[in-house]
Amino acid sequence: MTTGKLDFAVIGAGPAGMAAAALAAELGLDTVLIDEQDAPGGQIYRGVERASAGSPLGDDYLAGKPLAAALRAGQARYLPSTTVWHIDPDGTLSLISAGESRAIRARRVLIATGAIERPVPISGWTLPGVMTAGAVQIALKTADLVPSGRTVLAGQGPLFWLIAAQLIRTGAPPALMLETRPHTNLHAAALLLPRVLWPARRALAKGFGLIGEVKRAGIPILRRVAGLRAVGGTRLESVVWDGGEAPADLLLLHEGVIPNPQISLGLQLDHRWDAAQLCWRPVVDEWGATRLSTIAIAGDGSSIAGAEAAALSGRLAALDAASFLDKIDPAERDRRAAPIRRALRRELAIRPFLDALYRPASSVLVPPDEVIACRCEEVSVAQIRRAARLGAQGPNQAKAFTRCGMGPCQGRVCGPIVAAVMADTLGKSIAATGTYRPRAPYKPITVGALAGLGDS
Repeated sequence: MTTGKLDFAVIGAGPAGMAAAALAAELGLDTVLIDEQDAPGGQIYRGVERASAGSPLGDDYLAGKPLAAALRAGQARYLPSTTVWHIDPDGTLSLISAGESRAIRARRVLIATGAIERPVPISGWTLPGVMTAGAVQIALKTADLVPSGRTVLAGQGPLFWLIAAQLIRTGAPPALMLETRPHTNLHAAALLLPRVLWPARRALAKGFGLIGEVKRAGIPILRRVAGLRAVGGTRLESVVWDGGEAPADLLLLHEGVIPNPQISLGLQLDHRWDAAQLCWRPVVDEWGATRLSTIAIAGDGSSIAGAEAAALSGRLAALDAASFLDKIDPAERDRRAAPIRRALRRELAIRPFLDALYRPASSVLVPPDEVIACRCEEVSVAQIRRAARLGAQGPNQAKAFTRCGMGPCQGRVCGPIVAAVMADTLGKSIAATGTYRPRAPYKPITVGALAGLGDS
């Protein structure tokens, strides 16, 4: 069933999506917010509506409560537990909820699907007991669950320290932290520090505060760890690295986050390789608009900048949509955007420093040959290299040789790995090698749900 045409459809109820939907509705746009989760918040603010003051997740997490409250109090229609599995360039969105499909059409669509954790392919990462650090956050935010046994946290980045602090506050601190930041990153970041020291002073103070909190807890921290491996039989038993080994019941991996481009790639929008953040990002203008007049992108799905910046970019996208749909004139749009842009510049000031300081090691992008690259189809790095030597010139061609990227994750996890390995094998840049071209459905759906859309 296809409804009448809406003004504004927002996909994703993270900070960008909540902020955009609330403001768009306030500006008079007929707005709908579509989200896969059963409550607003996205990953960063997941479960925030039930959080209370003094939460071990911290004040930055509680900052999501006003966003969720504004969404609930506003006029935007909210569709939780609903998946967007296809978008047509004219703004028609195919949805599935409770096993049933339907379609809606919007004059402007905002993709605010956020980020995903960068895959960290190491030997043994498919063992039970090895997961991303973000997975522990999900358990903590949705069910107040904390890990038991001996937990090892390995990786780098702001979230690396934040999750360690949150686990300490819940009474389940990591037994060991292995920081994988290459030593050469310090020099590159130090060159940028004078330029960001004043404009990013609050963010820097926050970061040093987290590191200090973790150090005061007395957790052993090993620096410049390389050669990380997970070892075990039927499940994780120990973590090994060059020069060391430690028993472990749970290994949490984290090497930063990257945009989730599945929908924007599926729409064949223009994308650019970001050499600073080492990821593909969609090409957007200062309002988040793309080359398709019906599609805009906001938040970390466009470029990694954090929750506060995501909310600001969502508001800019809402203002532009209101101008595009003649609810406000361009002068009013620009006037209202001016303070938002000033705040956004403050939030973005620290990004060059963080991108340099926490740049992943080359071994994260291009792991050893024995490592499984595609977990869905159990394809190793060596098999991807062989496909490249046999004539595959990019990830899409490699599918025919290996089935890599054709499993349930639809290339979300293996995509960055396959592109980097093929580039390394072919002696080309990742930008020249390219990435997967996803096609609908963006998420797996049943044949029955698809047939039901046609019946309606």
